[in-house]
Amino acid sequence: MQITKNKFVQIHYTLKDDAGDLIDTSVEKEPLCYIHGNNYLLPKLEEELEGKNPGDKFTAVLEAADGYGERDEKMIAKVPRENFDTSTPIEVGMQFQADTPYGPQIVKVTEVNDTTVTVDANHELAGVRLHFDVEVIDVREATEDELASLSQGCGCGGGCGGGCGGDCGGDCSCDGGCGGGCGGCAG
Repeated sequence: MQITKNKFVQIHYTLKDDAGDLIDTSVEKEPLCYIHGNNYLLPKLEEELEGKNPGDKFTAVLEAADGYGERDEKMIAKVPRENFDTSTPIEVGMQFQADTPYGPQIVKVTEVNDTTVTVDANHELAGVRLHFDVEVIDVREATEDELASLSQGCGCGGGCGGGCGGDCGGDCSCDGGCGGGCGGCAG
């Protein structure tokens, strides 16, 4: 069966950067599952998957603009230290949800000093060319329950209750499965 809109798809993927460094993989884990054509994966990756069959293997290279976008310096901000809870130590690398001019976003602390905390709302893979190796494991008709779950999805790619309705019964990964977690949508 070919991958087309609303088909339930299982894939294994390996995601690397230009240097060949591993970013994420489903190999030797449960396959990633999603319902095709419903924005669970990056659009260019779904385009590459369209028409593929179980057993097909391919490589897809997505430019940063087709992945998580280019880095945007406007998404980096210095926030007065007094805006943070003083009972919790703020450290470089911490992540939290913040209200930004772009709406609620996950931000990462990149610098801390006595007066300011610098946060970055760019996705961790912004500006990165993505190299996917993909193997199609299975393609089948989505069940009525899986299709009904489309309106309840979390908005991330291939997991978290979106493509699997929150319960894959062990058939595939529901751990965010988006090339690095629920913020991803990679595939």
